[in-house]
Amino acid sequence: MKVVLMCGGKGTRMLPLTEKVPKTLISIGGRPFLYYLLTNLKKAGFTEFGIIAGYKKDQIVNFCEENDFNVTFIDQPVALGTGDAVARAKNFTKDEQFIVCSGDGLWYVEDFKRLNQDDDFIYTLALEVPNPEHYGVFQCDGEFLINIVEKPKEFVGNLINTGLYKFTPDIYKELEKVNPQPNGEYYLTDAITALAKKRKVKVISIKDYWKDLGKLEDIEPMEKFISEEWSG
Repeated sequence: MKVVLMCGGKGTRMLPLTEKVPKTLISIGGRPFLYYLLTNLKKAGFTEFGIIAGYKKDQIVNFCEENDFNVTFIDQPVALGTGDAVARAKNFTKDEQFIVCSGDGLWYVEDFKRLNQDDDFIYTLALEVPNPEHYGVFQCDGEFLINIVEKPKEFVGNLINTGLYKFTPDIYKELEKVNPQPNGEYYLTDAITALAKKRKVKVISIKDYWKDLGKLEDIEPMEKFISEEWSG
């Protein structure tokens, strides 16, 4: 399957580092973070990548060319959310099933492989955490997703969305129906929730690790993980 990476955001929670580089190219362990994500994907057997980029796109292009990653670049000139980002990948994925992941996460190779499911369901990779109030929380009926609660004020579960999915082309039909949020962004999770109500979305629990690079406080633990546990 082809893999779509969402790398179009400005990374405001990573300021001032993202004044000079896009978030996915922040240096971790002496290399841009995107190197580790693409390397794990390649080790999982994926070879065709579509990168959705806007902010400082030229730097991401140069990095991929210098490191010989097979990438098709998809423009997102204005950061209008994850829904808008994935909708722009339609010409790249065509009528095929495909993988989507956030450009600021790192998943284990074997967990990437588990999403290579050739059936008519959408899959999303989830993780149990002690602080679900900071994330989108999955509510499930067995293996099926029934709802996503974003940053719940009250406890509704501790199985969270890690931002890694396998999609069928059905996702594009639902994205056409998504309405913008008050901030003007289109949320991918709105389309996923609509498909969940049709019993088309299954949840897989992570077996090993998911590491997030969403904010400045994540840099130190990511550096520690890369130096002590990651093997390229």
